Amino acid sequence: MAQMWPLFDLQVVTPRLVLRYVSDELGAELATLAAKGIHDPATMPFTEPWTDVPSPDLERNSLQYYWRNRAETSVQRWNLDLAVLADGSVVGMCSVHAEDFPRNRSLTTGSWLGLAQQGRGFGKELRQAALHLIFAGFDADVAITRAWHDNAASLGVTRSLPYTETVRTVEDRRGRPDTMVGFAMTPGRWATIRRDDIRLVGIDAVREQLGTQR
Repeated sequence: MAQMWPLFDLQVVTPRLVLRYVSDELGAELATLAAKGIHDPATMPFTEPWTDVPSPDLERNSLQYYWRNRAETSVQRWNLDLAVLADGSVVGMCSVHAEDFPRNRSLTTGSWLGLAQQGRGFGKELRQAALHLIFAGFDADVAITRAWHDNAASLGVTRSLPYTETVRTVEDRRGRPDTMVGFAMTPGRWATIRRDDIRLVGIDAVREQLGTQR
């Protein structure tokens, strides 16, 4: 399968975590984990309130989301979904999104962790893994991330790394306007925190599949 779809072999390996391209099996594990809870229901950390949906629709929607992203992958646009594993168990998900990457060399990240896996430092570790993939793997010119103004956990991770705040916008959040904060990081700023203990697996074939070579 990986000969036809190289993304299935993609891994980002750190001393604490492994990020793996979402297969059907990993997608099912992620859907089950999400149904157990990601955040306090009183708030909404995502731009799309997908976690407001009850089980089993939440799990089915999650699987459809992963299948749709896989099916719609092209050089011009892709959502790269990566399951986050710690000690072999799925603890969360990280996504890397591209719009016309060959032209603008810009990638956007998003992520979540299951409630039971939060507060263990996985958020920063998976973000550093994603940044390594973005810059060392895909040779991007900029990495972008966004969070609602009151998402303390996400903002804490972002501000612990050399991002620059770039924009604040007012967007819809569960039917009400609220403030979204955007950040960007350049290769030069990433180089100041680049780690030598993060390894990319299967990246050459993925570069060719996604057309990320310059």
